[in-house]
Amino acid sequence: MAVLQARDISKSYGGVTALSNGTISVEAGSVHALLGENGAGKSTMVKVLSGTIRPDAGTLTLDGKPVAFNDTFDAVRHGVAVVSQELNLFPDLDVLANLYPVRKPLRGPFLDRRAMVEAAQPILASLGLDVDLRTLVRDLSLGQRQLVEIARALIAQPRVLVLDEPTSALDQDGSDRLLGILQVLRDRQVGVVFVSHILEEVMQLCDVITVLRDGQAVLEGADRSTLSIDDIVSAMLGPRPERETAPPPPSVSRGEQSRELRLDGVSVEGVMSEVDLRVSAGEIVGVAGLAGAGHLAVLELVAGLRRPAHGTVRLPGDRPVPRGLRRAIAAGVAVVSGDRRGRGLMLDQPIWENIGQVRAIGLSRDGVIVRRSVLRERARGHVERLRIRCRDIEQRTGLLSGGNQQKVVLAKWLDAAPAVLLLDDPTRGVDVGAKAEIHDLIRAAAADGAVVLLASTDVEELAMICHRVLVFHRGKVAARLSGDDLDQHAIVRISNTGERQ
Repeated sequence: MAVLQARDISKSYGGVTALSNGTISVEAGSVHALLGENGAGKSTMVKVLSGTIRPDAGTLTLDGKPVAFNDTFDAVRHGVAVVSQELNLFPDLDVLANLYPVRKPLRGPFLDRRAMVEAAQPILASLGLDVDLRTLVRDLSLGQRQLVEIARALIAQPRVLVLDEPTSALDQDGSDRLLGILQVLRDRQVGVVFVSHILEEVMQLCDVITVLRDGQAVLEGADRSTLSIDDIVSAMLGPRPERETAPPPPSVSRGEQSRELRLDGVSVEGVMSEVDLRVSAGEIVGVAGLAGAGHLAVLELVAGLRRPAHGTVRLPGDRPVPRGLRRAIAAGVAVVSGDRRGRGLMLDQPIWENIGQVRAIGLSRDGVIVRRSVLRERARGHVERLRIRCRDIEQRTGLLSGGNQQKVVLAKWLDAAPAVLLLDDPTRGVDVGAKAEIHDLIRAAAADGAVVLLASTDVEELAMICHRVLVFHRGKVAARLSGDDLDQHAIVRISNTGERQ
């Protein structure tokens, strides 16, 4: 009998279905992989299992008996713990306090810190986390915080442990230790739900696999030994779609080579090795890979946020990349992030002020005295051209939909007429219609002569709008895909294995 089972789970948000009849059954002493592309419903299923949200329909059973968790603490009391990808720690409390958010040992009316330390130390040692328990969590590295989160879940001695991308912030040593812990959990008859994008890891660790696609279980509790990585990729992505071919990139003659972005033999110690890249004006080139594969370092190098240990990076015009983001922007580099709330916009300011932020304010291209009438007029032009849906340009940017906010991010950079457009998950969190419009804007920027470099966790996006995609695996370019070879199945397979087939 399954220790925990979620059957026919459905959940919608504002009319958008996140999960539809999703099912997973977790056996004691088994590691169960829960897989799927971004937006497949994995996060929603994890939230249901851990008590973060209540489903709209479906049943949750524990030891065969119906159960409904009020919140995550209630789930923990029932023996279900979760280690979330978004760490849920208290940065201003020390490590020991973070390890005991619910069940704190008492001696009379007082906390028994000695008992807390004695229970925690063996678990911390098994994870290789050697820190003073009085250290504030905010003073730990990201990897150390991830291990604290894992240790907290293990201290609760769960019967079911949900691990949501648990190795995403860990180095190789930390990952190896965690993987060793999984075998101990198996021996203790703990049921583990393991969510990961790293399919090699899944094939090495997991006993059974469930794949969600479009909110539904398309592969349910399959024996891992009967599957190949290609089988899993096909289940995650479905049939190969007809690819909308990007218009051919412009040919570059010898006299026009100065319009290229070039990386020659570039290495960043511990991150990427011997990378060569050419991107011509008018071309859209993607970089892809799993977390830590090295592809994001390409954007950081061009943005002046990193310096290569070896090799050279040259902007169009055969210019070196200046040191620092501000100087790179002044040199014609635009950086569009999918984190529009954290890095892209001033949400409490009007649309026109956000659009004028780079050209007029950051780069002072409109002179020392900035005329608001000029900024407003230019903003109106961008709003019309980009079809930003708003009341007017005086509307607060934070009141726009996610897709329209992201268009404002693009508008502020396109306003500066960049030579190089760096895109990091530019359509994250936007609906299908807004995504298609943003893709049109990216194509238009390339057609206007910009060099476009795109990193995205959406492999369909990469396959759809890029002329070429460089797939990274463990710091090296494993494949350069174009034409008929460029599809999302190939990107996912090579990202995980480093091999074309």
